[in-house]
Parts: sequence; C-alpha cells; structure tokens
Amino acid sequence: MNDIQIPEKQYFKIGEVSALTDLPAHVLRFWEGEFKVIQPRRTPSGQRLYRRADVEVIFKIKHLLHEKKFTIQGARQHLKARRAPAAPEAPAGRDIPANTLDDIRAGLEEIRDLLG
Repeated sequence: MNDIQIPEKQYFKIGEVSALTDLPAHVLRFWEGEFKVIQPRRTPSGQRLYRRADVEVIFKIKHLLHEKKFTIQGARQHLKARRAPAAPEAPAGRDIPANTLDDIRAGLEEIRDLLG
C-alpha cells in the first residue's frame, strides 16, 4: 500500500481516481455515501472533484476492505479510531478547517479561470 504514487495535483476527477485506485466509479460513489470522510467538491455542473486527501483515504479504505477483509462498518470504525488527535487549539478567530481553505482556494481558482 505504501508504494502507490499519487500524481502531484490538487483535484482529481472521478475517472482519474477510478484509474488510480483500480475501482469502478460506482464503487467510489457508493463509498462516498458510506464513508463521510470522503467529501469530493462539486463543480457547477455537478462533476466530482476529489482532493488528494480523499484519494489517500480511498486507498486506505480499499486496503482495509480488500486486503484486510474488514466489513464496511469495521473499516469506518477503524478509520475513526485512527484519526489524528486534534491539533493544539489556535487563538480565537484563527481556527479554519483545512477543507474550508481548500474550498476557498478552489473558488478563487474558478474565478481566476473565468477572468483569465
């Protein structure tokens, strides 16, 4: 599982994730509903854009389900138990979740592309 090379990109389309993980797109869509940690962004046209962190989690889930033979519920519990402890508390007004920053960055990139 550690020898997997994920391209240096910020966002991946579902077809790219499917090819990288060797999983059908319908499995990725199903897992999105089963594992709340997978939260791809949506373009205005509804296309899924997976972050690199989403792809890494998908590889972990695939490993747990296919190689370790976990059930979906067992994999969910395992991922929940393995989540890193929260970072030390930031000063008031500075605690911005990473996914919010990703959303802001993606929105700004979309605006830049519309203008440029």
